[in-house]
Parts: sequence; structure tokens; C-alpha cells
Amino acid sequence: MAERSILRFDDPGAYEAGFGDTGVNLTITGPGDFEAELLRLKLNHLIIMRLRERLPRIGCISLAADRVFLSFPVGRASLECDGLTFQSGQIAFHGAGQQMHQRSNGKCQWGLISLPLDQLANSAAALTGQPMLPPRSTRLLHPFGADLCRFQRLFQHACHLAAPASKLIEQPEVARALEQDMLHAVIHCLTGDRTEDSPRTRSKHTSLMSRFETALRRSVDRKVTLPDLCAEIGVAERTLRMCCREFLGVSPMRYLLLRRLNRARAALRRADPSTASVASIARDHQFFDLGRFAATYRAAFGEAPLTTLQRKT
Repeated sequence: MAERSILRFDDPGAYEAGFGDTGVNLTITGPGDFEAELLRLKLNHLIIMRLRERLPRIGCISLAADRVFLSFPVGRASLECDGLTFQSGQIAFHGAGQQMHQRSNGKCQWGLISLPLDQLANSAAALTGQPMLPPRSTRLLHPFGADLCRFQRLFQHACHLAAPASKLIEQPEVARALEQDMLHAVIHCLTGDRTEDSPRTRSKHTSLMSRFETALRRSVDRKVTLPDLCAEIGVAERTLRMCCREFLGVSPMRYLLLRRLNRARAALRRADPSTASVASIARDHQFFDLGRFAATYRAAFGEAPLTTLQRKT
């Protein structure tokens, strides 16, 4: 039986948790109140998600090891993935177990579809007679017009069926037909790529950025310099700067600063204002100059840290 849900969030941490087995770490990069909506439809094999977000952010997304994924902007959203900017009609194809960096510059809407590795292989063999292997790193595909239109139409239909007012998806034959049609549309988009140049891969840079994220997780709560990070990763400073600019749009140390600011903001939101202080939370997140922290925080989020602490959530 199909499972569906539509969840709305005003907290980035709760939104991240809503992705389930897909690990998501959001770094908000602009001011404003966070708002997001997550629509999820689980069929027998396919999982279809539609995401709506209000603020600009960088997302580090760790994909499950036993599934392949398609991601794509919905509507006119401006979206980048692993340094690649989506053009009209493009779909990103991700392999199992990959980590990707996705960046938006403001309000956006995007889709995420996943299916098991064996289901991809079986469906591709049945429809094309050829095996299909997932990519080693993100590929941007540009399907033929008819294939793309069918895929987009079915995605919108799936989102409509997942809405609470719709009862059709509760009928097993409707869910089976939708999944079969969607699987066919996915395979046709993957095999009908009309990109003229060779697939753009980011295998080396993707691996480097994965090591960078691992190093950041170990360093976010301690004092660290760019040379320290580069030594831990085993890469030249110039290379790391170039990859971060390509994947994240910011320098390595700016990204670390934003990560710490986001963690501090989450702590301020959770804290009890009657017992916690901005100063103690700032120190816990490696900010030892309170005045500088307050100014940097306000520039990033559009409000003073004390306002966040005293706000009722």
C-alpha cells in the first residue's frame, strides 16, 4: 500500500530529520525565517519527494547505499548540484552511496526520486535489453523533449495523488500503475540523454569534498586553520579553495564559519532564555569575541542572537 505525507517545518533540524535514510545537513546562507515543506510518496519500490524551501542554503546530502537517485528543480528554481548549474529540462543522476552538495540562492522547489539498485537494473534490462550502471559521480542529463514532458507530468500527478484530499492513491491498482509508468519514464530519461558533450563527472572533486566534510565534522567544535584542514585532507590549499568555490560558492573557512553560525543558531533556538546566555552558547561554538559574534550573526541571519534566544518557537 502506498504511504504518503506532507510535513511543514519552521526549523532546519526537524526538516533534515524528515528525509529519513537520506542524510541532509543544511547550512543556511541568508537572513529570514526558515520555512519548508516536504511531500513524500512511497510506492512499492519508488520513493517520490517534492521539497519546497524559503531561504538560500548549502545542502550536504548523503544518499543511501542501496538506492539510486534523481534530483531536479521544479518550476523556475535556481539550483546547483556539485558545481553544476541546472539548465532548463535537466535532471541530475546520482549513484548509490554518493554525497552531493546542492546549493540554492533563495526560494526554491525541487524533486527527489529514488529506487533500489536492483530495480533500476531489472527495469532497464526489461525496457532496453541493456544493463544500466549508476554513475560514479553526479551527471546532469538532458532527456529528449517527449521523455522529459512525460516524466514531469507523472511527477506532478504523483504529487497531486499524495495530497491529503486525494483518495485515489489508496487504491492498490492506482499505486501500481503510477509506479510502473514512473519507472518507465525514469528509464527513458536515463537512456535518452541528448547531451552532446561527454558526461561531466566530478569524481575526484566529489571525493575531495567528501573528505572535506569529514574533516569539518571533526573540526567544527575546535580551533582549526585552513592549513590544518588541508593537511588532514591531504590536498593543497589552492585545490581546496577551488573545489569549495565550485561546489559551495564560498571559501573553505567561510563555509566553516557558516556551519558554526548555523549550529549556534540551532542551540539558541533550543535554549531556555531563563537559564542560557548568548555568551555561553557563543563560546560553545568557538566564538570568543561576543561583539564580533553578534555582528557576524546579525549579518548572516538578519537578527541579533539575543532575539533568537528570546523568541518563542
